[in-house]
Amino acid sequence: MTSAAERRRTNLGWFFSDTAARVPGRIALIDHSGSTLREFTYRELDSAAERAGAAFARAGLRPGERIALVAANRAEYLSVFFGAIRAGLVPVPVNHKLGAQAMAFIVEDAACAAVVLDTDSLAGFAPALERCRTPRLRISLGAALQGWAPMSELPGAELEPPELAADAQCFQPYTAGSTGRPKGVIAAHDGQLWSIRMSQRYWPVGEEERGIVAAPLYHKNAMRGTVKPMLYAGASVVLMPGFEPRAYLEAIARHRCSSAFGVPAMFAMLLAEKDLIAQLDFSCLRVVSMGSAPVPQELVERVERAFPSAKVKESYGLTEGGGPLRPPLDGRPVPRGSCGVAAPETELRLIDADGRENPRYGELWIRCPYVCKGYHNQPELTRERLVDGWLRTGDVFSVDDAGFYYFRGRLDDMFPCGGENIYPKDVENLLLAHPDVLDAAVVPHPHRVKGLAPVAMVVPKPGAALDPGALKRFCLERGPAFAHPRIVLVAERLPLSGADKVDRREVRRLFGERFEPIGE
Repeated sequence: MTSAAERRRTNLGWFFSDTAARVPGRIALIDHSGSTLREFTYRELDSAAERAGAAFARAGLRPGERIALVAANRAEYLSVFFGAIRAGLVPVPVNHKLGAQAMAFIVEDAACAAVVLDTDSLAGFAPALERCRTPRLRISLGAALQGWAPMSELPGAELEPPELAADAQCFQPYTAGSTGRPKGVIAAHDGQLWSIRMSQRYWPVGEEERGIVAAPLYHKNAMRGTVKPMLYAGASVVLMPGFEPRAYLEAIARHRCSSAFGVPAMFAMLLAEKDLIAQLDFSCLRVVSMGSAPVPQELVERVERAFPSAKVKESYGLTEGGGPLRPPLDGRPVPRGSCGVAAPETELRLIDADGRENPRYGELWIRCPYVCKGYHNQPELTRERLVDGWLRTGDVFSVDDAGFYYFRGRLDDMFPCGGENIYPKDVENLLLAHPDVLDAAVVPHPHRVKGLAPVAMVVPKPGAALDPGALKRFCLERGPAFAHPRIVLVAERLPLSGADKVDRREVRRLFGERFEPIGE
């Protein structure tokens, strides 16, 4: 049997416990979720996770069992999540924006033995979760709810770390299910810890840094991009209850945040708040990282103009494979539009449409310790996506002579138009080059001759008036004729998914409702 110290070292739940021992009084978390601001030191956050893990163990939950976590952004999310992992449980972070039916599917698909519900913010989901058959324990996080055991009343103190295999599952996130039912990803302790330690080894975070999180904590952008690297390094996390542009800007300035990670749609909305951007001091901001969706280059340029002290980088990562592309270690600048070069200790391939390795262009395949073990209850999908240890990402990239990778789109976003392949990001970049366009989403629409053709939903900058015809001419003058949007629909904002990405299915549905097939 291994020592308790070794069991902690190989358990993701304790990844910041050494940091807590080294800098116990340093502020780990600044929580904006409630009516009053709350601050937690490393000692307090570590103790809260320990108590939560001990409470789950004393409640009869056993290592390997899954526990659904349905909660909004708040400090308790982190203590429950990492506490459950400490106890050897497998937390299932649930995207509550998917709705009650999808949430219930996830709880039962994962065969969760327990569910923790944030009853302060999400009590309305209780009936759907009560109908789930697998949980034998229902725990309320916040306001009391009949039939639910209050988390605050579960006894817990010190936790004896369980004996687990290094490659045991540590948590089970679900992909958004944009192409079908949500898919449970099997993430392992060793791969997750490798990623945290590798990132700090090659791109160290300083203890003086502060990162802001407004993306949902169930999303990889929040956890992998900010929470884990910051807490591992002894830095601070500013946690917002959600994304509201003005509150987000005010928090960056107030807490002197040095980094901000998020999806492109968030930063597009920030740019509309010109008065706050002009009034507040953002000289602390050094890094703005955009990812989890295609990043229009015009948006990058606008953000850098608005926050001149910050370097904007286009990040790339996925739930199943981590962040395989990073800035070069030799200090070379990353070219505009690139996500970086292959990360250390990571192997990459590009596979073309004929299934052959291509040195220049194709679907990105990844092999590294982070790669997931498969998909829960989906052996066929596991065999399809994981080939001899390689993860097929479904994302199309090109690579230049210097080894820099450029995201070109999703295999399932690309569509043919009269024999030409169209990637929505290329057309969106054309639209965003127009001085009056704030944001844009391009999707396929039925065409009587070409099968499909691009159409666009665009959001104007504040005070701007957009002429759809002029926008179509603008694209025709600057890009290939086959790629210009045949219909331009002006909207106040783009519909977003639960992960704050542009919801292309909803955009496509709206066009389908309003417009007949186009063409002769």
